[in-house]
Amino acid sequence: MSDNKLIEIQHLRKEYEEVTPLLDVNVTINKGDIIAVIGPSGTGKSTLLRCINLLERPTSGKIIVDGEDITDHKCDINKVRTKLGMVFQSFNLYNHLTVVENCMLAQTTLLKRSRQEAYEKAMELLKSVGMEDFALSYPEQLSGGQKQRVAIARTLSTDPEIILFDEPTSALDPLTVGEVEEIIAKLAGEGCTMMIVTHGIEFARSISNRVFYMDQGGIYEDGPPEQVFDEPEKERTRKFIRRLACLEKKLTEDDGHDLRDEFQDIFGFLSNYKIETKRIVKVCNAYEEFYNLVMRYIVGEDKTVYVSLEYYAKEDKLTLSMAPSSTVEMNEEFYEKLENTLEYKILCNYSLGYKNEEADEGFGRRFTMEL
Repeated sequence: MSDNKLIEIQHLRKEYEEVTPLLDVNVTINKGDIIAVIGPSGTGKSTLLRCINLLERPTSGKIIVDGEDITDHKCDINKVRTKLGMVFQSFNLYNHLTVVENCMLAQTTLLKRSRQEAYEKAMELLKSVGMEDFALSYPEQLSGGQKQRVAIARTLSTDPEIILFDEPTSALDPLTVGEVEEIIAKLAGEGCTMMIVTHGIEFARSISNRVFYMDQGGIYEDGPPEQVFDEPEKERTRKFIRRLACLEKKLTEDDGHDLRDEFQDIFGFLSNYKIETKRIVKVCNAYEEFYNLVMRYIVGEDKTVYVSLEYYAKEDKLTLSMAPSSTVEMNEEFYEKLENTLEYKILCNYSLGYKNEEADEGFGRRFTMEL
């Protein structure tokens, strides 16, 4: 076995009663690999991680860690789990234990360290994630970002050979995502081996040396981030990456009374690309004025508009498009007096450019601005 080879997965299959997310997974994970796992919902991303640390028993196949087949029923599962740390999207902290006790438990029960040794190790790790001042707090007293930092410290307490992150920022407020990603990036810089299920494209691009795109029951494409994100080899990967770079919404006239949900979605979407807050606020302001402008000149009862916000990472380019459905008619005044409307003048303060063009089949005209 190569000194660099940490995990071998051979013909891994996982079946449930009504679905089989993993059909035949074959892959090798090397020491020091930082693997971003992406793909549509239901393609087995979380199932793969849960099989690797035996939270889910594979239906068939082998998972070999350091030369040992951990799917063998004779294998000591508790010993295996000290090597394979897991950070969950829902934190999974014990609410009846303090922060430091959460970080001590596995050390005393699985590694048989003394309480003093476990305490010292826990405090060292809590300090490394900025949570030492909360050591005697209980999880319910913490924010989501704080809980996840504690969960990371707890996972590190057993000195795992690989850390598995299952969407570690998906349950967090967009404002706290960055602090958790910063800690993960720090671990990556220290040479930890990691697999991370994530929807944060720029985070995945910046941190990983490999990307697994999962689809059709397995690892559909495996390559460096610059290949998978910029020049994917397979068509399903290309379609998925294009969708990731686009936020699409369907709005009606009633939505204009409260666009807060739309703003939250925009913030979450653009945060994936590390867009600065000031620019995101500008996009939200433009979104509202753009919506008001289009809605103002729609004729008839059907006031349905399809919105698309797209980001082109290579060019750092943001475009916002709105297209009424093909059943919607626009007042001719919209075209004749567009540049004299108040909304248009406000938009000029946000926009780098504006286009009024024919839309795809099924839509009316498309109005696009660059931000």
